[in-house]
Amino acid sequence: MSELLSPPPATLTDIERAVLDAVHDLARRGEIVRDLAALIRIPSVTGTAAESDAQAWTAHRLERLGLDVDHWALDVGELAGRPDFPGTEAPRTEAWGVVGTTSDAEPSTPAIVLQGHVDVVPAGDPGTWDGDPFEPRIVPLHGRDVLVGRGACDMKGGLVAALAALAALREAGVRTVRPVALHSVAGEEDGGLGAFGTLARGHGGEVCVISEPTDRRVVCAAAGALTFRLEVAGRAVHGSSRSDGVSALEAFRPVHAALLELERERCADPDPLMAGYRLAYPLSIGTVRAGDWASTVPDLLVAEGRYGVKLGEDLAVARAALETAVAGACARDPWLRDHPVTVTWWGGQFASGRLPEGHALLPLVQGAWADATGRARPAVRGVPYGSDLRLYAAAGIPAVHLGPGDVRHAHTAGELVPLDEVEEVAAALALTVLRTCGVR
Repeated sequence: MSELLSPPPATLTDIERAVLDAVHDLARRGEIVRDLAALIRIPSVTGTAAESDAQAWTAHRLERLGLDVDHWALDVGELAGRPDFPGTEAPRTEAWGVVGTTSDAEPSTPAIVLQGHVDVVPAGDPGTWDGDPFEPRIVPLHGRDVLVGRGACDMKGGLVAALAALAALREAGVRTVRPVALHSVAGEEDGGLGAFGTLARGHGGEVCVISEPTDRRVVCAAAGALTFRLEVAGRAVHGSSRSDGVSALEAFRPVHAALLELERERCADPDPLMAGYRLAYPLSIGTVRAGDWASTVPDLLVAEGRYGVKLGEDLAVARAALETAVAGACARDPWLRDHPVTVTWWGGQFASGRLPEGHALLPLVQGAWADATGRARPAVRGVPYGSDLRLYAAAGIPAVHLGPGDVRHAHTAGELVPLDEVEEVAAALALTVLRTCGVR
């Protein structure tokens, strides 16, 4: 038994104990770390060719586990033309889907899907990292070993935990009554292309567990996020005659103030699942571009950002609220009244999603985690970001998140995942599979 985890309770069956022992053997032999390190070394930034390399690595790993593997090229153009396409931000000419399904179960719809994405956000300034972002390294932190590298937390640690759960079932010689499937997807960070294409291909299941980082909690709801663009007009003049022109940068100020007020209003009374956040539905301006010459007053500002969608909120209602706030700011400003700001919705369009109230998946996953770790049942919460959860929910597949790491370590320089959490999530996922699929 790993020293990182408490002994499991006496209520476990012999088969469950054997599978947990197999998880801990994998960790003890270093196989979980080796898989995670190998996957992090593939710089699978969203939209790059390395996304496909990471999918090929995952397909090969599933084949080695003896699963039936579907590894196919997504028809990006055809998917983008569908009315419910979730949008993308990164340009790409190809993307690949990977689904592995156990072949020793009775042919049927998988009882459970384990899901994870291989794409990661750019590493940013290399100087902010202590070493190569794509060369993983293990370091001590607060008495725990953590693995540092881009994607360690979001979410290659979670994907490797799912792979380890399936590997433990194989190592323990377990055959399930119903099949289990693993969906490995690309393009999650900029909209959900991979999950959308996987579901469009016909891959599904009764329920789904997505191993996004949850910091030893279970996530049963994810707020949405919409990508938007604002175009603010000014009037260009020579910088020496600034008072004769209108700076688009200065014209943007009242619009930005209106957006901050909109954010405050929308976050004032959040759903109870979101009540623990300072901002349950954040609105953030991510890029601002203005001007083309240092001594010219800029005649155009383009700002792009992400806009939080409330749990259960219709996307059309959410968009209308932002457009109304921008229009109100324009109506109150003499320049913008005659030169209104243009609002465009582009890129990823994440609706919100949540597990149906009272669904049995939640206590099942909570119980599996508690039994695997010897701890109390994990708390339940929602998260203020969009995820693939909403695509599975829209397809009629109830889903939750359970994964290693804390999302506050995602998308940062020095991104990390605690190795004990990768192991314990693998154990919890293995028990969840057993209790969902049944054992022959």
